[in-house]
Amino acid sequence: MVELPLDSAAATEALGARLAGGLTPGCVLTLSGDLGAGKTTLARGLVRALGHRGTVKSPTFTLVEPYQLDGWRLFHWDLYRLVDPEELEYLGLRDQIDGEAVLLVEWPEHGPGELPPVDLEITLTYAGEGRTCRLEPRSPSGQAMLAGLVSSIALATSIR
Repeated sequence: MVELPLDSAAATEALGARLAGGLTPGCVLTLSGDLGAGKTTLARGLVRALGHRGTVKSPTFTLVEPYQLDGWRLFHWDLYRLVDPEELEYLGLRDQIDGEAVLLVEWPEHGPGELPPVDLEITLTYAGEGRTCRLEPRSPSGQAMLAGLVSSIALATSIR
């Protein structure tokens, strides 16, 4: 587990971009935290780093936003308004668990029993004016992502 301080929305977006560098096909990332904690901001950085040039909006009302990116398929889910976890079956989640598409799931606690195994849990919490981001790997793939992230941050810090 790693905890990182984030002092701005730009830092949160930059963390998302760094996470994009360690993604592997089929990985599942969850984003937890209170409303306004920066989940969609982090997702925006990740999606843009994968090549998306348009708007990256919160899928709060659509529940899922699909992205076809250069060499990537990514589905950004927001389960905040989900009434019953079994709705995920009707919304096509199972079809997206194909070992190729990346799943980025906000509010995973609203989908117990229906989500695939998670590779990396990301939790954003308020810390004064900023945020703290806790990253917890839950698989070998998640451990590799986290190790790559830590290495990229260490390298960037040493270059300064």
